[in-house]
Amino acid sequence: MDFKEALVKAFGQNREVVLCAAGTAAALLGLGLVYKYTRPGKKLTRVGVVAQLLVHPVKSGKALSVETAECLRMGLKYGELRDRHWLVITEDGRMLTGRQQPRLVLVSLTCEGGQLRLSAPRMEELRVPLHQPRNAVVDCRVFSVDVQGRDCGDDVSDWLTRYLESDKIVRLVHFESHLKAQKPFEKEPLFPKDEKVAYPDAAPIMLMSEASVRDLNTRLDKDVTVFQFRPSIVVSDCEAFSEDTWDHIQIGQVELKRVVGCGRCLFTTVDPETGIITRKEPLDTLKTYRLTDPKQKTAPILGQYYTVKRTGVLHVGEPVCTITY
Repeated sequence: MDFKEALVKAFGQNREVVLCAAGTAAALLGLGLVYKYTRPGKKLTRVGVVAQLLVHPVKSGKALSVETAECLRMGLKYGELRDRHWLVITEDGRMLTGRQQPRLVLVSLTCEGGQLRLSAPRMEELRVPLHQPRNAVVDCRVFSVDVQGRDCGDDVSDWLTRYLESDKIVRLVHFESHLKAQKPFEKEPLFPKDEKVAYPDAAPIMLMSEASVRDLNTRLDKDVTVFQFRPSIVVSDCEAFSEDTWDHIQIGQVELKRVVGCGRCLFTTVDPETGIITRKEPLDTLKTYRLTDPKQKTAPILGQYYTVKRTGVLHVGEPVCTITY
């Protein structure tokens, strides 16, 4: 008996079983289709437009404004540059930011042809290889959290030490994916336990609106810009502080989940154009009306921290939509 004859005989003997199984499969398929097309789907409500995308390669360094950026789990990426993936440290591994060295905000880091380019006022441009795998991996700290970074070399160290006019040697380190990262959950339990970031203060994405800054400027003697607050995503075409209520948003294919408000500190008093710190405004004014989040206690809120739930590519001009189910 060949295979065909055996198959016909088997079907004949088990015809009822086969028909029953086929009927069950068809019923399940039908139920699946009914569920797919009748279940409540997510609702997108347009609340604003992406006005700017800002990548800060060096923590406390100058922002790079781009039209398009990848939005990854650990923040924005533009070409070979990733947001806050470079960190200035002392020789014992402690971070240096604009709080201690305000002129860091004038340091620009870009990348071209596998070469990093560092520039700053009254300094010669420095070029070094992006990847230096033979350099040492350094243990360092971001606030109280232990992290790692690969040293960027003596030439960069000398350049930064001279620029900052530091009496102690400073160095630059670069975060690589296999190195020890920060876990925001360890500082703020509202973050997911599996969330990781390189050198940001807290979250991979910080979002704020132009309207919120305009509202602040109505209360100041001297206007400030969004660059003073170092966001990743700037939104226009919305009301001031409306970002405080956007718990789950979608931009293109990217989905972001709000975690907590961004508590503001002394760094906001550094002018991003001059590198001069006042230690007063706009922080003093923010404290008069933006102590809105009890979890941040004495830190006024401006902007919101988000985690990335679905990665993708962001574009300036895309609508920002809230998600509800």
